[in-house]
Amino acid sequence: MTKHSLPADIERTSMEIIARELTQRGIELEPCNAAVIRRVIHTTADFDYAEKLRFTPDAVERGAAALGRGAHIVTDTNMAKAGISRLSLERLGGEVHCFMAEPLIAEKAKKGGTTRAVAAMEYAAEHYPRAVLASGNAPTALLKIADLIESGLRPSLVVGVPVGFVNVIESKERLFSVCSRYDVPAIVAMGRKGGSTVAAAVCNALLYTASDMLDPAERGWH
Repeated sequence: MTKHSLPADIERTSMEIIARELTQRGIELEPCNAAVIRRVIHTTADFDYAEKLRFTPDAVERGAAALGRGAHIVTDTNMAKAGISRLSLERLGGEVHCFMAEPLIAEKAKKGGTTRAVAAMEYAAEHYPRAVLASGNAPTALLKIADLIESGLRPSLVVGVPVGFVNVIESKERLFSVCSRYDVPAIVAMGRKGGSTVAAAVCNALLYTASDMLDPAERGWH
């Protein structure tokens, strides 16, 4: 067994294993979506994502292009925020935000009788209407985003990958349907699986694509 100690070698070998196992499973990825799917599998070691991740037409290309122009990212958890490559984002002129712990959002949610996720997405729509919205935790965030899109919001991309059992499947299906209808780029993990790490992985794949850093050596890894 080959032993690796350098991060770049570990990542390259991991991606080779993923590609080989996908072939063994008879799964052929669409080239335009492959970087995102492989990054999510790399993060989770779960090959179900090869079939569970759904993409609106040109979602990866359009999302990466937006990040390349300096689009900001808004997440629904600080865990996802922490997992996104801030250095890669800053190089492109963007920032990552999570408003869930802000006192203003807590007060807004209390007054509105809703969740912090809903209040945070309303705030994001007002202050960062062209951001990439990445949800890995709250189905209510997806439902609010869908409502906002129907009311005219046009985010650069929606990453809808909450994990769980209550309203998760329904919220993802509604979001994907609304994004498809209004030509808003979306990447959605259908079914129950997902999470903050998946949201971060999708965003990182797009960032690395936008900055030509899919190979870890391009990110300064040795």
